[in-house]
Amino acid sequence: MGLVGERDQGGIVVAAAWSESADAAAAEIARQLAPHDLSGLVVFVSPDYDVAVFAAEIARRFGATPVIGCTTAGEITPEGWSEGAVVAVGFLRRHFAFLARPILDLTNFHVEAGRELTKQLRADLVALRPGFPARGLFGLLLVDGLCRREEAVVTAIQMALDEIPMVGGSAGDGLRFEHTFVIHGGKAHTDAAVLALAATDLPFKTFRVDNYEPTAIKMVVTEADIEKRIVKELNAEPAAKEYARVCGILDDALDAFSFASHPVLVSVGGEHFVRSIQRVNPDGSLSFFCAIDEGLVFTAARRRDPMESLTRVFADMENELGDVDVYLGFDCVLRRLAAEREQTAQPMSKLYRAKRVVGFNTYGEQYTSMHVNQTFTGVAIGRRRTVAS
Repeated sequence: MGLVGERDQGGIVVAAAWSESADAAAAEIARQLAPHDLSGLVVFVSPDYDVAVFAAEIARRFGATPVIGCTTAGEITPEGWSEGAVVAVGFLRRHFAFLARPILDLTNFHVEAGRELTKQLRADLVALRPGFPARGLFGLLLVDGLCRREEAVVTAIQMALDEIPMVGGSAGDGLRFEHTFVIHGGKAHTDAAVLALAATDLPFKTFRVDNYEPTAIKMVVTEADIEKRIVKELNAEPAAKEYARVCGILDDALDAFSFASHPVLVSVGGEHFVRSIQRVNPDGSLSFFCAIDEGLVFTAARRRDPMESLTRVFADMENELGDVDVYLGFDCVLRRLAAEREQTAQPMSKLYRAKRVVGFNTYGEQYTSMHVNQTFTGVAIGRRRTVAS
C-alpha cells in the first residue's frame, strides 16, 4: 500500500500456473505477463512438468526477452508454498536491465573461465543501461542441484563480481534426487549453471537467514569421499550410526525428515553455516548437499523458532528499504520438510504470502561467495515512490 498522495513504482511482476501440461503452463504464464514490457524473466518449474518442452515453449513465447530458470523441490507462489506449479518473476524494463549467460560442462569447470564470463557479462550489462546507478547491480545464480560443483562456481563468480552481491539456488527434483535442470536459451541443461545480472534504479538488499544455533556437541569427519560429498566415518565410527547416536535418533529411522530436523553446522570466519545431509546410503555412509572434507568438524545444531527468525529478517529489510515490492527467495527444501514435521508449515506459508515472497525450494542456496544449506536466501526489491499529480 502506498502513502496518500503518492504512487508506488514497482519493478516486478509475478505469474503462476498449475496447468496440466508444460506447453499449457507456458501459455498461461505468457497470457498473464503479456501486458508487461520485460527485460528478463526467471521461471521456477515443478519437476512434474516436461522441462524441455516448457523451456522451448516459454522461450518461443517471449522471443528476445532473456528467460532463465530451473526445476524445483517445491515452489513459493504468490499464494505461499506449493507443489506442481510454475512461478515466473518478470523484471520490468523501465526499472531493470537484465542479461544472462549459461555455464556449461560443470564437470570440467575452470575458475578462470568462470571469472572471465562474469567480467564480460558485467561489462555488457553496464553498456546496456549506462544510466543506472553504479551500485545498483545484483547477481542471480541457478545451478544443477546434483552437479556437486556449486562451491567452485560460486567462488569464481563472486571473485569477478567484487562488491556486487549475489544470491541463488540449486535446482531441485522434488525428493527424487535423480535429474535437475537449469533453463537458458530455450533449452533445459544438466551439468550446468546460469548466471544473470540485473541493474536497477530501485532499492534492494540481499539477505540470508536460518534458525539454528550451535551446541557443544562435536563430530569429526574421519573418512570421506570428498569428490562425491560422502562422509563414511564420523568420530571413527560408521557415519550414519554415529550421527544417529549423537542426535538421539534410531539409526534405522533416518530419513529426509530426520536430516531436516537435525542438521549439522560448520564454522567459517566466526559464523556457523548449515551442512545438510541428503540421504543415508546402503553402506551406512551419508551423502551431503555441500562440500565436505576429512578433518572437518561438525557441530550439532539446536533449532530456534523459524517464525521469529523470518519475522526479524523481514523487519530488517523493510526498515532499510521501506515498502518491499517482492522478496525473490531461495528456500532449502529441508526447511520446508522441518516445518511440515513440526507443524509450522501453514503459518510460514501464510507469512510468505503476506510478505510477497516468490521463488522455490532448493537443494542448496547461494549467498555471495558461499554455497549453504537449510537456509533462506534472496533479494528484497523495494519500490520507488513518486508524488502523484
